[in-house]
This record gives sequence, C-alpha cells and structure tokens, in this order.
Amino acid sequence: VVLISWHYLRLLHTSPEKFYIEACDDGVEAVLAIDRVSNEMTLTGKKDVPPSANTRPICGIMGTVRLVAGMYLIVITKKRNVGSLLGHAVWKAVDFDVISYKKTVLHLTENQTQDNKTFLSMINNVLTTDGFYFCTDYDLTHTLQRLANVSHDFQEMSLLERADQRFVWNGSLLREFLTQPEVLDPDPVVVMKPCRVNGKIFEWILISRRSCFRAGVRYYVRGIDSEGHAANFVETEQIVLYNGGRASFVQTRGSMPFFWSQRPNLKYKPKPLISKNTNHMDGFQRHFDSQVLIYGKQTILNLINQKGSEKPLEQAFAKMVTGMENGMIKYVAFDFHKECSGMRWDRLSILVDNVAETQDEYSYFMVDTEGKVLSQQKGTFRSNCMDCLDRTNVIQSMLARRSVQSQLQRMGVLHVAQRIEEQADFEKIYKNAWADNANACAKQYAGTGALKTDFTRTGKRTQMGLVMDGVNSAIRYYKNNFSDGFRQDSIDLFLGNYAVDETDSPTPLRIQKDWKFLTLPIIMVVAFSMCIICLLMAGDTWTETLAYLLFWGTAAAVTAAVIVFNGRDFVDAPKLVQKEKMD
Repeated sequence: VVLISWHYLRLLHTSPEKFYIEACDDGVEAVLAIDRVSNEMTLTGKKDVPPSANTRPICGIMGTVRLVAGMYLIVITKKRNVGSLLGHAVWKAVDFDVISYKKTVLHLTENQTQDNKTFLSMINNVLTTDGFYFCTDYDLTHTLQRLANVSHDFQEMSLLERADQRFVWNGSLLREFLTQPEVLDPDPVVVMKPCRVNGKIFEWILISRRSCFRAGVRYYVRGIDSEGHAANFVETEQIVLYNGGRASFVQTRGSMPFFWSQRPNLKYKPKPLISKNTNHMDGFQRHFDSQVLIYGKQTILNLINQKGSEKPLEQAFAKMVTGMENGMIKYVAFDFHKECSGMRWDRLSILVDNVAETQDEYSYFMVDTEGKVLSQQKGTFRSNCMDCLDRTNVIQSMLARRSVQSQLQRMGVLHVAQRIEEQADFEKIYKNAWADNANACAKQYAGTGALKTDFTRTGKRTQMGLVMDGVNSAIRYYKNNFSDGFRQDSIDLFLGNYAVDETDSPTPLRIQKDWKFLTLPIIMVVAFSMCIICLLMAGDTWTETLAYLLFWGTAAAVTAAVIVFNGRDFVDAPKLVQKEKMD
C-alpha cells in the first residue's frame, strides 16, 4: 500500500491558529504552515514558528481528510526500517495520529458528534490495517523495468507527480497539498531479505502493490468497474540484487474482469451472479487494453472450479477472451481444487510445466553490473481464483521460483546444475516470504490470513494446515457477514470515494434497519432458549415435554429459516458505498 510523506524526519509545531511542519534536513529553512481556520497552506520560514507552539517529532504526512467536524491532519508518528532498495531506505509506517483542525467539537449537534466519531473510527480502521510502506527518495510504485525505460523529463518530476496512481493509497488525502507539490514526495509496499548461496550474498526482495482503484473487501467488491479496474488487483514484483546487477520478475492478480457479484447473505458460500443487464465486453476490453499497454503480452491463469457455482464464471471468462480475438492474450483454465484433491499438491507441476515455454518467452528484466540491459520482460501472468488470494498465491510463488532459479544462475550465484530447492537457508526465506505475502494480501481483502500457506511454507499440505484453514474460514465467515460493511465504508471514506458533508443533513450512517433486523433474532434466541429449558426442566409426562420441545423447536427453526431466506437484511452492508460497487 502506497503512501506520501515529506522529507525524512520532521517536526510538527501546533499553535491555536496554525500547524507548522518543519523538515529536519540540513539547510532546509522552509516550513509548511497550515491555517486551522481557513485551511490555507503556505510556505514560510522557521522564524515564523511561534515559541509557544507545542512541538513533537513526526515521521511523515499522509494528508488531510474532511469529516463532519471539519478538516483533520493525518501524520505518521512511528516508522520501522524494513531494509534498503538500491541504497534507498524503505520504511513501514507503524503508528499514526489524526489531528483535528478545530480545537473543539462543541459546535456539533448530538447526531453530528456521533457521525464524526464513526467516521474517525473508519479512518483509524484503515490506518491500523497492516501494510503501509514509504520511501522518501525512491519511487516504489514502479517496477525496475518501468523505471529503466522512462524519459529524462520523467526523472525530473517529483515523486508525487510521477508515481503510479494505481498504487498511491493516500492520493485523495493529498488533494489539499497539490498547490505545494515541492514539499511532498511519495511512498510504497515490501519483504526484503539478505541471502547467502555458495558463499555469495545477494538481496532478495518481494514487493506487492495493491491497487486503490476498485478497492474494497471480499464479497462487496468483485469483478470490474466501468473503467476496467479489477477488484483486488495486485502487482507483485520479485527483485534480485547482486554485485551491482539487478533482476526483476513481475506478475499480477485481479478479480475476473467482467461484471459479477457475490453479495454475503449468511450462507457459507454465496452464489456468484453474472450481471445480465451490462455490456461486459466494454469493461473487459478496457481492462486488457491497459494490461497489454503496461505489461505486454498476457497469459491468464484462471484457477477457479470448473463445476458447481463457479463453472458459469469460468465459461464466461473463456468466452470473452475468445470473443476479443487478441493475439496478445492467452487463456489457461486450471481447476485447482480438482487437480489437487486428495492432497495431491504435486499435480500443480502440471500447470507450471504447461506454461513453462510461455514463461521462458516472457523472460524477466535484468541489468548487469555496468547498467547494460540484458533482457526485458515481454509479458506477465495474470492469475486469479475467486478471491485472488489463496490458490493464486500458491501458483505465483511457483512461477516466481522458476524465474529466480534462472536469474541466480545467470548472475553466477547458482551453478548450472544447482537447484533452488537444494539451498536450505534461502528456501526457508523464500517460502516464508511468499506465505507472509499471502497473509498480507488476504488480511486486507478477506479479513484473515491466507489459506493453504502450509504448502507455501513447507512445500506440502499438512493436517495442521487444514485445521488452520478451517479456523480462518470460520473467522472469514463471521467478518464477511457481520463486519465487512464497516470495513468497506472505511476504505471508501479513506480513498475519497465518499465525501463527508459538514452540514447537519442526515448521513447514510443514520439509516435504520427495519423491524426484522431486531425482532426475528430475538424470537429465535428466545425459542432456542425455551428448548434448552424444556430439556433441563422436563414436564410431568414425556408427551408434555415433547409437545413443548416441538413447539419451541419449530418456532426456532422457522425463525432461523426466515432469517436465512432474508439473509441480505441481516448482514453488515456498506452504507457509504457507491451503487456500482453494490451491483
């Protein structure tokens, strides 16, 4: 997830009238002043900071957001170094503070105060989601290959101006700062590990950039929007740095790029629905036009089931690719669950072997120690399953392994006959990093760690892994049905998809549930409780006890059936989300 920050270390001076943000770099005299009443931003000098101002160190500025009480300044208060990329320090934002421009909220009504608290908790919900990274002097939003092919004018731009906006998650928060672009630099996402093979030390880096276009949570954001942006789109780049040389291999994942939905309804696995009233090919074409423009040739790896409720999605995807008649796009369907049933995970090699020739054709980006480009990546694998999480991550890690094997051999780290699997220390680092990558992506989209990470970490499926998958699946069920509406609203507010109105007009937060929402669960709980009481306090005869059990049991069962039938009325649905995301 990409952020924007300003310089390396800075001080925040707070006075009743203004915020003053001072860079601690040597020779920098300019101070950014933010008027807490007019919201105006100006550059001033250190001499203008009042001595009475309250001063505290901060690590960066995320931006500003307008809530019911007015403007708020969001700053990074704590950071942790995760390594360096080509000599540039990369940081993880660990803690944040959301500071009100207003000195009091007494001007708000009771309803406004409550709404403001809810909006604040939404912002904090996103900020506490693990995975915000930044770099003050290097552009983490672009791959090594894209940065190697840019013009001189591009290199002269500020980091904010040239950043890939798909991956700048606080872009909306920076709108107020755009009049002062010289004071801002952007930031991005990461796993960085020093490794040793054959006594040779190299840097192995894994960066996953999650798109902020059509961002959201598992069941509320599927498919694409009218612009062709796919849900849960992630660009993953694997980088190897050795002795001045560098190499990278890029893959992407994203929801199936047509209009479909899978709204939660209390069932364990809601039935996915393909929109019948939409021209799918327009958005589909836009999506792949942009993918080909950015990445070159595309090989789609569709890993969903080819039977049951997922079958229509696979058929629709295949039909659209065929109908597009684009020689730059290749479609490969692989029923992951069928092929690997009965713990036969070794059968994943069938898919890897099937696309090996294509992977060799696409190659990877590589530069030698003198800066000479030895190879360019000519295409990418675009993988997907239903969530683009668990099955997808397993396949991506296997394709990336083939790539790093070739890269390390060309760099002289591995001997020709050596295999990655034989290097125990690196193998452990590699597997754990890809499993951690899976968990990070899954927590942001599904609310829990990824499934099937035991295979990614150990190379085999285990009984304990199955148990942990069951636990995570149960947690996902609860969150998807009873807390994801709030998470979706939080993301929409953070990204600027919903703008808060400062007037006292009713907000979508005040929409009340109808009578069924409270009445039916109470009836079901009372009826179930009475069944338990009847069992514990039996009547004078067994027929009397049985009659009571039948009555209360039937009442509980009928009420439960009505609740499940009206499942959408009982889940935590988004209140702020735009209609397009809800279709």
